[in-house]
Amino acid sequence: MLRVAVLGECMIELSQLANNEFKLGFGGDTSNTAIYLARCHGEADYFTALSDDTYSQQMIQCWQEEGVGTQHVKIQPNQLPGLYIINNDSSGERFFSYWRQNSPARSLLSVFPEVFDELKQYPIIFLSGITLSLYSQQDRNNLFAFLADYRAGGGIVAFDNNYRERNWQSIAEARQTFNTMMQLTDWAVISFDDEKSLYGEHSVDECINRWAKAGAKELVVKNGHHGCTLYAGGEVSFYPVTNIVKPVDTTAAGDSFNGAFLAAKLQGRSAAECIEAGQLCAATVIMHKGAIIDKAIDLSGGRS
Repeated sequence: MLRVAVLGECMIELSQLANNEFKLGFGGDTSNTAIYLARCHGEADYFTALSDDTYSQQMIQCWQEEGVGTQHVKIQPNQLPGLYIINNDSSGERFFSYWRQNSPARSLLSVFPEVFDELKQYPIIFLSGITLSLYSQQDRNNLFAFLADYRAGGGIVAFDNNYRERNWQSIAEARQTFNTMMQLTDWAVISFDDEKSLYGEHSVDECINRWAKAGAKELVVKNGHHGCTLYAGGEVSFYPVTNIVKPVDTTAAGDSFNGAFLAAKLQGRSAAECIEAGQLCAATVIMHKGAIIDKAIDLSGGRS
């Protein structure tokens, strides 16, 4: 099976329980995807920067216990990883508060430029819009130049749009960055809500046309309980959600879909099976608090 290089940031997570108590965990969109990819029998190595503090060491141990490779995690001494708190409303929708401005992950590409040579060794790279928001403009330019060469050499780039307005100086900066990234993406697994936040109200068809025109070979548009639309081989197919649940916490819904979908795809399963795996995994995850749910929980809905 092909091994995926996953690029991004993991943070300390505090998820709200009853009586203003909080549960400590670790999360970040690409880290969540790597873990669920591994749980669904895929293979991934994580690329990020942490520090030499206790929580960073616990993150590394967590990835190792999950089967996610950590040999490319860089260490910057005497710093601290980012932190976020999850609050949920009565429908399970999540709201985040972040403390991440000095996270070591933000300077990964400038402090450790050897990362680019290490990424070259992988057949697939996965990253997200949040990954892009971490870096300076110069680091993003260097990353885009690398991805262009990487794809020219046969590498596959997989991307989740994951747009968070607060992470960007302006929507114009975000649009310019995402428009460039679209031209460097082979497989896109994106949130339609995030597309609308970035480009305004439009249809799924218009969304697909934008990505296809930019050069994406395959595209999954995730639209919550409205189902998924797949663009592949020039054709469009719709897949409804077959297991609608009442969420407890929607944190990592899209990330867990990505992990299960990519794992199934790399196992050679059909498009319908890949999307079903993603939907079932996400439906299970949102029934529990926090980004990473108990490892003993079945992510397949009892299906093999």
